[in-house]
Amino acid sequence: MTQATRRELARADTDREIRRTARELLVRDGPRAVSLRAIARELGVTAPALYRYYSSHSDLLEQLRADVCADLAAELSQALPEDDARAQVLSVCRVFRRWALAHPQEFVLVFATPARERVTGRLAGVFLGVVGRVLMPGAVETPQQQKIPAAIRADLVAFLGSIGELGVSISLETAYAMLQFWARLYGQVALEVFGQFPFPVRDAEPVFEAMLLDLVDEFGPV
Repeated sequence: MTQATRRELARADTDREIRRTARELLVRDGPRAVSLRAIARELGVTAPALYRYYSSHSDLLEQLRADVCADLAAELSQALPEDDARAQVLSVCRVFRRWALAHPQEFVLVFATPARERVTGRLAGVFLGVVGRVLMPGAVETPQQQKIPAAIRADLVAFLGSIGELGVSISLETAYAMLQFWARLYGQVALEVFGQFPFPVRDAEPVFEAMLLDLVDEFGPV
């Protein structure tokens, strides 16, 4: 093994340790606790030493988001039943809710804090590949879906351009349907994660299930 290879392996090991420590801080104390100073203190190094691995605090948080997204995407992918689009959508949404409730700090980091790319890579591929497929033109045709607000068309076009890099091609109407689908799914899950129902709900799962079935019936194939 060459000296250069040893250095590369040592750097990779240190990088993994930095990210592991950042994840532990996130889970234990929340996103605000994930600072370069705190990570350096946990690792027994100086904060400036971490800049050899990450250009900024924002750079580190983006990598941490990517790690969380990769883990969530793996969980979603493992839960997919075969050859049944409706069952796949239900499974993905249910696993997403369970994951959010079990990992509230990771949920906050990825889905409730500003980021350049909130849902990227494999995670976006899972949602687009499963939910997007049942929202394709022909799966459902309603007047509501055809009435895309003019003010949002430019944003939808930009979104279509970004997912083209993932090898996904959908129509403007499908993208708008996905936006509506996600807004309602996310809203329900976020209310539960943050305990923000308008009154105490001892068991929110039946509320979620009713919303989810209505949502899939509205947007997806019968």
